[in-house]
Amino acid sequence: MDSTDSSSASYHPQLPPGFRFHPTDEELVVHYLKRKAASVPLPVTVIADVDLYKFDPWELPSKATFGEQEWYFFSPRDRKYPNGARPNRAATSGYWKATGTDKPILTSNGSQKVGVKKALVFYGGKPPKGIKTNWIMHEYRLIDSTSSNTKPPGADMGNKKGSLRVYMDMLICISL
Repeated sequence: MDSTDSSSASYHPQLPPGFRFHPTDEELVVHYLKRKAASVPLPVTVIADVDLYKFDPWELPSKATFGEQEWYFFSPRDRKYPNGARPNRAATSGYWKATGTDKPILTSNGSQKVGVKKALVFYGGKPPKGIKTNWIMHEYRLIDSTSSNTKPPGADMGNKKGSLRVYMDMLICISL
């Protein structure tokens, strides 16, 4: 298993010494995921675009832009069926299985729901006889992207239909 923690600083020479990326759930949704979905520039480029279901979890740290024990990715949301809503979470040698219920992500004052967080665990092999591993994924999704209160700061969506990049509707945090 390769790790990128020693080389991650070389990818971001513009970041100050000692920089740490430990955003809250609200910050991830509001300042990164909403902006990415609306094609608005991100505050800093520390989250890579990766189709994470094409890789096993131990391959993902080398694909990350930044991170040591947690790695963040924007990933397309794969569908199990072309016209369905059911996600396909199969990976190369296993699958990601959802655990628990979706957790709402609220603004810091608790007045508005801005997203949803789902926890998943990686199982090696094929369901239902997969072997549980220690790899954990937190999947962050936007709520209804058509309502006006989901626009990120600085986003001018105008009357353009389909201006949200639906294929990048998830932000993923992988940890071991």
